[in-house]
Amino acid sequence: MGGGSAKPKRRKAAAAALRYEHGKGRPAAPRKKERGASCLFACLVVLGFTALLLPMVMMTRAYGRDIWGGLAPAWPGGGYAFAATVGALVPVALGSVIAALVRTNWRESKARSLGWVAAALPGLAACWVFGIVIGSTTRPKHRRDWDAGCYARGGGCWVHAHYPFVWAVGLVTTLAVGALLVALLVRLLKPNADSGEPAAGSSAPAAASP
Repeated sequence: MGGGSAKPKRRKAAAAALRYEHGKGRPAAPRKKERGASCLFACLVVLGFTALLLPMVMMTRAYGRDIWGGLAPAWPGGGYAFAATVGALVPVALGSVIAALVRTNWRESKARSLGWVAAALPGLAACWVFGIVIGSTTRPKHRRDWDAGCYARGGGCWVHAHYPFVWAVGLVTTLAVGALLVALLVRLLKPNADSGEPAAGSSAPAAASP
């Protein structure tokens, strides 16, 4: 008997599956409608910022010199007081916008949400005006562009020459008023400890003896 000594051939491994079934615990892929809504929302946000930014740039070029060349020097206290006033009003206007928008709830009531959006418009308009005032103090990026027009009365270079610390005054005032508003908000939202209600777990006070 001539038994063969050849080893049995190994079976080839099964080919990897090319398709993977969706796991039960994995979230389903976003639908086309949801993707379309997200793209539409992003486009609306971009268009909104563009609609606000372009007029701001145009108004800055048109009225920036009048603001800092005429209004700021005539302000009570001069240009620095004007910068401090603007810096103090910026967090107030921004806070009014945020306070109105956080109250919107479109699922609960569309009419009420539209009312809160309308209430945020004055603060948004104020922020837009303050953006023009602040943007009027900026100088061109390159020093070679600091021409005679930049140094003309009310121009960006003129503002920095006459009020070299105007940016610091505005920034410090904005931070100080913003911190004050946050502290006031925290104080208003903090539970009132003197409401007269007994604390949890405390026993009722004993009756006073005659």
